[in-house]
This record gives sequence, structure tokens and C-alpha cells, in this order.
Amino acid sequence: PRHYAYLKISEGCNHRCSFCIIPSMRGDLVSRPIGDVLGEAQRLFEAGVKELLVISQDTSAYGVDVKYRTGFWDGKPVKTRMLDLCAKLGELAAQHGAWVRMHYVYPYPHVDEVLPLMAQGLILPYLDVPFQHSHPDVLKRMKRPANGEKNLDRLQRWREICPELVVRSTFIAGFPGETETEFDHLLNFMHEAQIDRAGCFAYSPVNGATANALPDPVPAEVREERRARFMAVAEEVSAHKLRSRIGATMQVLIDSAPALGRKGGVGRSYADAPEIDGSVKLLPPEKASKTLKVGEFTKARIVGTQGHDLVAQPI
Repeated sequence: PRHYAYLKISEGCNHRCSFCIIPSMRGDLVSRPIGDVLGEAQRLFEAGVKELLVISQDTSAYGVDVKYRTGFWDGKPVKTRMLDLCAKLGELAAQHGAWVRMHYVYPYPHVDEVLPLMAQGLILPYLDVPFQHSHPDVLKRMKRPANGEKNLDRLQRWREICPELVVRSTFIAGFPGETETEFDHLLNFMHEAQIDRAGCFAYSPVNGATANALPDPVPAEVREERRARFMAVAEEVSAHKLRSRIGATMQVLIDSAPALGRKGGVGRSYADAPEIDGSVKLLPPEKASKTLKVGEFTKARIVGTQGHDLVAQPI
């Protein structure tokens, strides 16, 4: 649909996670000049885009490769840095009544600085953070840059700054060498972290990934069984989070509304990224005069849940 668009801010990645071959395919991180990124964002908003999804292989590292050099936008100096990018995108979005959503944000300490922008409503209080696992030994074998023990504290701090924050994440079950104890650690993390939306892959070797050479591969049936156990916990947490929204009024971006929404429609709240999260099923409006149009926002009262989705009454 024309009402949302993806904004790529960099290509490549400086990490060498053992399960991944992106750096060998796409090379090290190359950040786009901040003036170019903001120029593209402005053009998209002016063309009527109501939601901008910021993507890269590592959004938090934006500008690292150019030492956060100062660029120019609108005749003013701006640093090539995630915080400055978010602030400027938030200002542009506010001028056009649009949303900005951040994807693929590694949990580095400086991500804390972006949370106040979310609390102020400049960018959506939504973070897609690829944690992958919780146990420090598994994270070491994965060669992940983030220190797992600090992630619970980090989530707590983020939520203190911005209570409405929604966190989506992805995890790997059955990574080579993963013990039952390490896997239990991950399940406990899921209960404690209360991650709103989580996906999980059973580990599968990728040609050229260094993880293939790790000792003690986990048998395929155990990998699958762990993935299923993980998803059972993740779905329980997610369902609880969805139920807690019943009775709330939310802003919903309309993705489909046949016949101007006389029969209802489908949209998404700030908690739902397109194509990967749930949606908000909109009931037919109570007022005959109320129409729903794709690419516009409507306020809706949450009246129930249905699987991964919310059900709401447009108001």
C-alpha cells in the first residue's frame, strides 16, 4: 500500500554473528548520508505516506562507520547518528501527521537516548530488537554484541522512560551446544521480559556461517520441540498483553476498508508493524456518517481480541 513505506538508512553490518552471512554478502556497515535519508523521508511524507518504517541490518549503529560525522539537512548541521536521525524524522512526521517506526535496533546503551522521543510522541513507542537469546554462554557462541544479563535491566529502564513501549523480537532455539538449562533460561527470560511480540526460528545451518563448525549440534527434533515450547510461552505473554488493551481507545491506521468501511475494515495500532505483527479488526462504525478510508487514521475503542489481533469499534 502507498500509505506506508520503508526507509533504508544503511547497508551491511560490522558484527560477525556466527549464525549469519550478511557481512560476507553485503559487506561492512555503510551509512547513507543523513541529508539524503531526511530528504527521502520528506518526499515520502509529502507524497502522502502516513507511516515510515526505518530499516537496515543494524539501525542502532547508524553513523558508526563515518564517526557520526556532521551532515547537512535544510541548511543546518545534523550528526549522522541514530538519536539525531530519530529526532529529525519525528519532527518531519509531526508536520505531516504521520508515524515513524524503528526496526532492527540492537540493544546498545545509547538506545536509551531515543526513548524520551517515544515518550514525547515524536516516534512510535515500538522497538524491534533482535535479542536472539538470553543466556550469556549462548550469546557468546553466537558472537552477539549485546550482553544478555543486562537486557532485562535495559527493558525495565526503557519502560520506565516510556511505559507504553511495545517490544518485538526474534530468537533462535536449538543453537549448537544449547543445553536444556540454557533453553530454560530463555523461557524464564520470556516470562520476565514480557516481550509483546516474539518470533522464533529453530536453528538451521546456513552455508558459510561459522556456527556450522560449533560442537554439540542439537538434534533436529529437539530444535523443533524447543521452538514450539518457546512459542507457547511467547503467545501466552502476547495474548495477555493484548487482553490488557481491552477498553482502551487507540489510534488506528487503516490498511483496508471495502465500501468506505461500512462493513468494517482492518488497520494497525502503534503496536503493530505491517506484515509481521497482528492487526486491529475494525467493526462497522456505529454512526452511518462515519467512513473508513485506507491510509487515514481513526480512533477506535478496543472491545476484544482474536488470536494475534485486536477487535475494535471505530469512534
